[in-house]
Amino acid sequence: MTDPQHVKGNRLDPWLDNYAARAHGLRASETRSLFAVAARPEVVSLAGGMPNLKDLPLEELAEATATMLRKDGGKALQYGNGQGLPRLREQIPEVMALEGIAADPEDVIITTGSQQAVDIITELFIDPGDVVLAEAPTYVGSLSIFATYQADVQQVPIDAEGVIPEALEERIESLERQGRTVKFFYCLPNFHNPAGVTLSEERRPRVIEICRRHHVLIVEDNPYGLLGFEGQTYTALKTIAPDDVVYLGSFSKIFAPGYRVGWAVAPPAVRDKMKLASEAAILCPSSMGQYSISTYLEQFDWRAQISEFRGMYRRRRDAMISALEEYLPSCTWDTPDGGFYVWLGLPEGLDAKEMLPRAVTNLVAYVSGTAFFARGRSGEDHLRLSFCYPEPEEIREGVRRLSEVVARDLELVQLFGPAHLEPSPGVSAPAPDQI
Repeated sequence: MTDPQHVKGNRLDPWLDNYAARAHGLRASETRSLFAVAARPEVVSLAGGMPNLKDLPLEELAEATATMLRKDGGKALQYGNGQGLPRLREQIPEVMALEGIAADPEDVIITTGSQQAVDIITELFIDPGDVVLAEAPTYVGSLSIFATYQADVQQVPIDAEGVIPEALEERIESLERQGRTVKFFYCLPNFHNPAGVTLSEERRPRVIEICRRHHVLIVEDNPYGLLGFEGQTYTALKTIAPDDVVYLGSFSKIFAPGYRVGWAVAPPAVRDKMKLASEAAILCPSSMGQYSISTYLEQFDWRAQISEFRGMYRRRRDAMISALEEYLPSCTWDTPDGGFYVWLGLPEGLDAKEMLPRAVTNLVAYVSGTAFFARGRSGEDHLRLSFCYPEPEEIREGVRRLSEVVARDLELVQLFGPAHLEPSPGVSAPAPDQI
């Protein structure tokens, strides 16, 4: 008889055979442990999409939170409503109104960041093997969720104006000819993560019309929509087709991510199922976080704070574009009009994932473009640069360091071909952070 302790001692994971099939699809995100790299003071991290919170009035927020606890602490520290704090659900439409979106508080459901909203929607709609459409590239955190639920992620190309409608319809029709149903189309129309582009106003009605005609639900993820550098906003897909779109928002980028408060606005039937699924998973979203956000919206000039964030991120974007023009003219990029990211195209023959260990050795970090694709060797010719967190002078230095790595790799490719580029001995690419 086999000694269980003996078996257990010879396996990395004694419970390997007990996991559900979907657990075997879990993989470390290519952005997750870049936090560890960013924590090293000598490394310039152009990797993680961490909001810059230095301009928040922390002392005033601390006083307001203390006052809130004295007044409502018994409620803020207690279980709450599964759909979310009613007062906050009334305030969220005021935030959405800045983008011209009309929302009924009854259709708002509070979530633990918009990430949980993506998880709930995927849980509700996806059986193993079901099709999710997404842009190519798309947000790595959502790709992780889709993989967990064993979705077949089909990605549709984008360009400087966002998703290409003709490619979207062609992909849907191809799947229909195979007898397959697309459960939903997940998209980030404004200041895209990672590509930085925005779906043009001209394409938005076309995308809606295609999805409506083929009975495809749209999941509109919009964490950056209020961070247009000139204060510009765009017509929400939810505004055009309220019954065909689940809209996702978040306070992580326009206030602070530590509260983990996001929201979804869904058609009533979908909203009710989302509420039940959320209650089954977490009982209720954080009451403390919701009361804190509600207090902020009531007592602070949050509109002015968003405007201040826009100016701060615009200065960082300008620093990055200026540095790219000076140090990396051999690369390509679209200049973003908002958000956090530049999607950098590398010269032919370079591989962003293979180059990353050498970049870290040269004390600069980024996210390889391969993180943003569901399958195969895609995205290796691009990388994502984040300008949201470092100071402008750090951004400039980070791009300069990156240019040295690109120049060395490009010289080797031109002399010997791509096969001669190997990861640096003893240097591992950092395990990146999911933001």
